[in-house]
Amino acid sequence: MTTPSGGSTPDDYWRRPGTGDEAVAAQPSASSTSTPASGYVGPPPTVPPPAGWRPPVHLRPAPPRRLPPQDMAELDVAEQRSQRVTYGFGVGAAVVLVVVVCLLCSRIIF
Repeated sequence: MTTPSGGSTPDDYWRRPGTGDEAVAAQPSASSTSTPASGYVGPPPTVPPPAGWRPPVHLRPAPPRRLPPQDMAELDVAEQRSQRVTYGFGVGAAVVLVVVVCLLCSRIIF
């Protein structure tokens, strides 16, 4: 980081060039020129690419393979089985929580 020297303020480092008081006085009026006060005239004009700018394609990829057929009945059976396992774990966790709550409440009462 540089340290400002002379009569400049710490904000001069971050200020755009030509935004001081002397730059405002030296700039011509906006009506006499088409360039903006900041000096930025915008991006350069773009030129469309020529018609044959893409490289030629010599190899074509193979068409996608067909997926194997799905056995919907087997999928339903597997889904029901996984649902039973999920419910089983949920019931087991609920039973453990109820037992823990009962033990905590019995210690408070007795």
